[in-house]
Amino acid sequence: MKSMDTIYKSSINQNVQPAGPGEFSPVRIGAMSVWPPVVLAPMAGVTNYPFRSVCRQFGAGLYVSEMINARPLVDGGAKTMKLADFGPGESPRSMQLYGSDPYYIAEAVKRLVGEGRIDHLDMNFGCPVPKVTRKGGGAAIPLKPNLLRNIVRAAVKNAETIPVTIKFRIGVDDQYLTYLTAGQVADEEGCAAVGLHARTAAQLYHGNANWDAIAELKQSVRIPVLGNGDIWEAEDALRMMRQTRCDGVIVGRGCLGRPWLFRDLADVFNGREPGNPPSLDEILEIMFQHARLLADWFGERLAMHDFRKHAAWYTKGFRIPSETRNQFMRVETIDDLIATFKDVDRSQPFPPAAMRMIRGKATGLQKRVSLPLGYLDRLEDPSPPEGGDDDPGDGG
Repeated sequence: MKSMDTIYKSSINQNVQPAGPGEFSPVRIGAMSVWPPVVLAPMAGVTNYPFRSVCRQFGAGLYVSEMINARPLVDGGAKTMKLADFGPGESPRSMQLYGSDPYYIAEAVKRLVGEGRIDHLDMNFGCPVPKVTRKGGGAAIPLKPNLLRNIVRAAVKNAETIPVTIKFRIGVDDQYLTYLTAGQVADEEGCAAVGLHARTAAQLYHGNANWDAIAELKQSVRIPVLGNGDIWEAEDALRMMRQTRCDGVIVGRGCLGRPWLFRDLADVFNGREPGNPPSLDEILEIMFQHARLLADWFGERLAMHDFRKHAAWYTKGFRIPSETRNQFMRVETIDDLIATFKDVDRSQPFPPAAMRMIRGKATGLQKRVSLPLGYLDRLEDPSPPEGGDDDPGDGG
């Protein structure tokens, strides 16, 4: 990637120094040694093989699939099986599984392990979207520690030698904080590590992540802790790890339209100043490569409909005429996508303020988390929620 004449540093991170020799270590997840200690967050509709492939070319780490629902996986649903695929030579093969019934979790894990599909299994207990929590799934599950324990136990038991990790939020809201209990369950049931998105479900993606909760969780468990929330630039990862003493970081929205963030993360963890971000010309070439991979994987028309959001993320902050941006929402083919930028000034340097622009899921504050009727009256009940596995939701 070409370098630019001026050195880019955002104001918020200009005083953060790269890692010194021996300051950080690879994070151990079962037999895996992950360096740099960076994990791509599972994001529904985003972290499919094409996106993972584009990110992986910029740096090492652990790249987790989008969330896969256990029940249709057990049933062999064609769409779910395609989402659960890994690319040729992709290694390690890391998958996130969603489910609220220990039976379906057990059967799904048996299938994944028996068919040799995965090298690492992550489990989602943080999905905050109403259509999931109102059925008792996602972020609602840690409210019921006995149910959580049964699900985790089913996964670990059937995973055999495959390491299992779980990802969760601080709680459903400020009144019901569940992260320490979830961490304890993971520790006691044999999980290899835990990941904490340091927001409540009620926050969705609003406000600042509470990194103090990551520090507290780190002090309360014996297994590695991965911190998630507000890593928009590589130096944010260093700040999180220095402040919380967590073992690694999980990167979500920060890499949307910015896959070179993994290059920057590799730089700072290896003691180097991160390089300059690419120009618009270089970004468009990355974007077109991503689009082609997606088209090869899913078929051109479906891929281009899905890619419209990526085009907006890749170009956010650049001077793009509004009529051109409107065309993003109408592209049907790769040629349409490329033609959209024929009159755009591709020589534009990366605008520093754009790195921290919010991308991805909306940040609006959810005032109340939807839960099944009477759910809070039966928190010790280990029974799976009725219909909890019918809809996988949107990740968390």
